[in-house]
Amino acid sequence: MRSEKSLTLAAPGEVRGPEGEQQDAGDFPEAGAAGGCCSSERLVINISGLRFETQLRTLSLFPDTLLGDPGRRVRFFDPLRNEYFFDRNRPSFDAILYYYQSGGRLRRPVNVPLDIFLEEIRFYQLGEEALAAFREDEGCLPEGGEDEKPLPSQPFQRQVWLLFEYPESSGPARGIAIVSVLVILISIVIFCLETLPQFRADGRGGSNGGGVTRVSPISKGSHEEEEDEDDAYTFHPGITPGRVGSGGSSSLSTLGGSFFTDPFFLVETLCIVWFTFELLVRFSACPSKPAFFRNIMNIIDLVAIFPYFITLGTELVQQQEQQSASGVGGQNGQQAMSLAILRVIRLVRVFRIFKLSRHSKGLQILGKTLQASMRELGLLIFFLFIGVILFSSAVYFAEADDDDSLFPSIPDAFWWAVVTMTTVGYGDMYPMTVGGKIVGSLCAIAGVLTIALPVPVIVSNFNYFYHRETEQEEQGQYTHVTCGQPAPDLKAADNGLGKPELSEATRERRPSYLPAPHRLYAEKRMLTEV
Repeated sequence: MRSEKSLTLAAPGEVRGPEGEQQDAGDFPEAGAAGGCCSSERLVINISGLRFETQLRTLSLFPDTLLGDPGRRVRFFDPLRNEYFFDRNRPSFDAILYYYQSGGRLRRPVNVPLDIFLEEIRFYQLGEEALAAFREDEGCLPEGGEDEKPLPSQPFQRQVWLLFEYPESSGPARGIAIVSVLVILISIVIFCLETLPQFRADGRGGSNGGGVTRVSPISKGSHEEEEDEDDAYTFHPGITPGRVGSGGSSSLSTLGGSFFTDPFFLVETLCIVWFTFELLVRFSACPSKPAFFRNIMNIIDLVAIFPYFITLGTELVQQQEQQSASGVGGQNGQQAMSLAILRVIRLVRVFRIFKLSRHSKGLQILGKTLQASMRELGLLIFFLFIGVILFSSAVYFAEADDDDSLFPSIPDAFWWAVVTMTTVGYGDMYPMTVGGKIVGSLCAIAGVLTIALPVPVIVSNFNYFYHRETEQEEQGQYTHVTCGQPAPDLKAADNGLGKPELSEATRERRPSYLPAPHRLYAEKRMLTEV
């Protein structure tokens, strides 16, 4: 029951007595702590026309927030209506108020997009811990880690780094990015064209463009050739074989005649020269050498060029050994092993396709989505593993009595279970009995349900990163302003270009309604314009 000395709700920091006279907050300790009235008083909060009522002691559980701090929320007090008015998103405030009522549990409503709810969390100043915990629950990456752009301290080094690392920083940087993309595409096209039958050096798919020289077998019959395909290459010291024509004959040339004049090798060399130059320039201009090698994109750049140098070195060594050797006897086994190793190494060239992700926002968003969804992907693989074990065992025993069964063992049925649960169904293995068909039907249904469960979370993460990238591109239009003075504290910014810090600074200055908006972005302009 309310006391006779009840207090009239007023603006925070102001306490009124029973007759409405203003009194000192020190006469009412609980009122001063609660921000204007005793802790059992109710508070009215108007969110865009939707009124909420709560107790002040509920809000005082988090005094460092906007609603919990009387000094912060006083700006939104309406003395005429005796309420606090916020022109904010109404569905989000249910979760914000529940955060106070539950003692710190923050749950996003299903009808509120993730980016909007994150803005509401920042507006109500729930704190970095609450924001980090919420992002972790949503499966998002920690904020600021992927957006932080460290820059070199030297001006020339900084411009070179921006020129090769950030294509959006200037026109010349975009030109370099276009050249890099064209070189990557040419390298990938060459890698594929080498395997065409008219360009092969053998009859079954090897490539001569990268430095592996081959000749057709000598003095081998057709039956012997079919039985020993691995030894179908004979190396002769002192000579380098040329391309095998469509008729099957080989033209032999002197050392270096076919390898170093091969068109595919020449184009590949030009591409590698550009890749190596780009990598060395970026390494020399990077702000942190250890961080440079921890970047996955730089690792991909290294993987893209090292097969060429290994192949070239191996070829040169082999040719020198062939020149100095007196016979062929002990060379064939070593050469065959070298060929197998070179095939594996040259296969790594296909990973150059990932170099395009440096210049593609879509691939970067996809990579961040997969990284943020590792927990869901792990659960998906775990569920598929359980399903493969169960259904491969079930179909094996269901088909065990059939003499024409295509499932000789449980491990052989793993392949069938995988392609069935993923709804691919190649048709190379299929059940024949009624029991096996029932197991196959259940396997397909279980696969559909298993794959469908984590998909909404992955799609939500993709939408989050996509919308955030779109917002960052919209904010990027302010980075190329032509007015404004250089920021005097540029070097004191720890040589970092962090978008979260920029956004936070913008939000703090926005209520002052500065007449020169370009000043808010002066520091960022100096770091990005070249």
